[in-house]
Amino acid sequence: MPEMMQLHMMSNMRDHLVAINEILVNLGNDEMDVAAEIAEQRLGLSSLKSHGASHMASFMPDGMRHAGTIMHRAASRFALKAQEGELLPAYILLSEVTSACVTCHSSYRIR
Repeated sequence: MPEMMQLHMMSNMRDHLVAINEILVNLGNDEMDVAAEIAEQRLGLSSLKSHGASHMASFMPDGMRHAGTIMHRAASRFALKAQEGELLPAYILLSEVTSACVTCHSSYRIR
């Protein structure tokens, strides 16, 4: 992967981590609509264009690309559930987001 793309990917992943933290803070403050908006815009399927996913995908191994797709879809499902206002089901779906992150990060490294 070219160095410029590595830096771009690392920037995206750092923003994903910040977004997850902001989601947790907003869930803790009972601001589920805000958490949902963050999830969809920064992690969900709506975020793909802003993160340059179509340009990044060709540089990723299939497994990494698959884990990313799972994460983005899970974030969108979380956002929809959070908008419904049910905290426990939302948390369960948020764990699917972080599980996709853990799966990818345990298998892949940018060198």
